[in-house]
Amino acid sequence: MEGPRPPHDSQARRGPLDGAKVFRGQVTLDGPSGTGKSSVARAVATRLGAAYLDTGAMYRAATVAVLDAGVDLDDPEGITRAVRAADIQVGTAADAETVTVDGVDVAERIRGAEVTRTVSPVSAVPAVRRLLVDRQRSLIAAADAVVVEGRDIGTVVLPDATLKVYLTAAPEARAERRAGQLGVTDPGRIAEIAADLRRRDEYDSSRADSPLRPAADAVVVDSTGLDREAVVERVLDLARTAVGEPA
Repeated sequence: MEGPRPPHDSQARRGPLDGAKVFRGQVTLDGPSGTGKSSVARAVATRLGAAYLDTGAMYRAATVAVLDAGVDLDDPEGITRAVRAADIQVGTAADAETVTVDGVDVAERIRGAEVTRTVSPVSAVPAVRRLLVDRQRSLIAAADAVVVEGRDIGTVVLPDATLKVYLTAAPEARAERRAGQLGVTDPGRIAEIAADLRRRDEYDSSRADSPLRPAADAVVVDSTGLDREAVVERVLDLARTAVGEPA
């Protein structure tokens, strides 16, 4: 399985921090689904002139590969073989989502209910995590500046990141945000989305290596009562501090 290809333009991998110092380093945004990580991470990457990596999209793409291979979710070896055999590509441009499996665009499919219900047992397989973490670290190493979002980036993938942020939000806010991302307005469907989020949280929290915990040195940001721009500004302030510039 080939990993996602890093950007070729070095200028796309670095840029001014709002016209001041050049930010070179790694920003990690961890937290549960529906907290606004994706939109915040993309905006922060754009403002920093940094590469952007959505590790959750990589796990979801791996889940597509497992589903298409017809592998039993109780067969970790089969899951690992399916993921290893698939050509998974996840783009690193903040202004466009590119996710393919074996050359097929799955950017929309990975956000659907089937993948959402299945991604936790796939990502819980240790060999799958090792495969994908290796790919993630390779991409990160290719960038001078990068914003990485996921669930265990600050604790596992990049324990020495320049800045670690753990983004959280109330369950109701998370369900509404996820529904908005999917264009869902039906109350019954929103309730289903909330149930899916709770189910995934419970599954992941019960794992011995649960990713639903902030790194010891992460800054916890509760986005419940904040709009996206307010969260983006908070993270940028933290980034300014990280490079020695007053917030």
